[in-house]
Amino acid sequence: MKIKNKWLIRLLVFAFWIILWAAAARWIHNPILAAGPVDTMRALIRLAGTADFYRSILNSMLRILLGLIAGGILGVLFGALCYRFALLRTVISPAVAAMKSVPVASFVILILIWAGSRNLAFFIVLFVSFPILYLNTLSGLMATPSEMTEMVQIFHMPLVRRIRYLYLPQLQPFLESAVTLALGMSFKSGVAAEVIGQPLLSIGNGLYRAKIYLNTEEVFAWTIVILLISWGLESGIAKLIGRKKRKAAGEDGAA
Repeated sequence: MKIKNKWLIRLLVFAFWIILWAAAARWIHNPILAAGPVDTMRALIRLAGTADFYRSILNSMLRILLGLIAGGILGVLFGALCYRFALLRTVISPAVAAMKSVPVASFVILILIWAGSRNLAFFIVLFVSFPILYLNTLSGLMATPSEMTEMVQIFHMPLVRRIRYLYLPQLQPFLESAVTLALGMSFKSGVAAEVIGQPLLSIGNGLYRAKIYLNTEEVFAWTIVILLISWGLESGIAKLIGRKKRKAAGEDGAA
């Protein structure tokens, strides 16, 4: 019964926002300023009937996910190294601060000069995701109880077992929140970079072309596509994390 009520509440909330959207579009009464849900769905169906639509989604997803993976691997690696070597942490702290503070547009312009527009989203997502994974990895390792680290040193626990039984459980909640945050930020920044850089057959290029022709319903349609992709990936990661937690809990119970 609780599950049915949960889905009913979600359906009612969804219907509320659709009705509010339709009412706002009708009140504005200008399709260039605001397209309604019906016009947006027509535009989405029209886009879905072309091969370039799917190629654009695939190209953007590939670049953004590769950038996220690269940024995640480098962030975790440098977080671990900076935990081990305080001097390295001091050396790269200005670069991390710059990645956090400098606007994405500045990085976009520099990468357009250095590498062109084709792989722009990859590098932007890497720069956005790196500090998130780096700082969360470093924070998780720094939060490791000192008595635990002293104990594994006293008993000369091998590095592999130390990572598995001490550091990974300590890092898990930090990395889970970091991945979720980085995923959302990556799609926003990656598509924004594509809008500026205009690589062909990309979501950003589709958004820009819709804007040039004042095709607001296509802008809304592409926005829905971005939301659905981001939501689907976040839900998939959340389910994967939940499955691993249940598996770990089952193993602990069996033990």
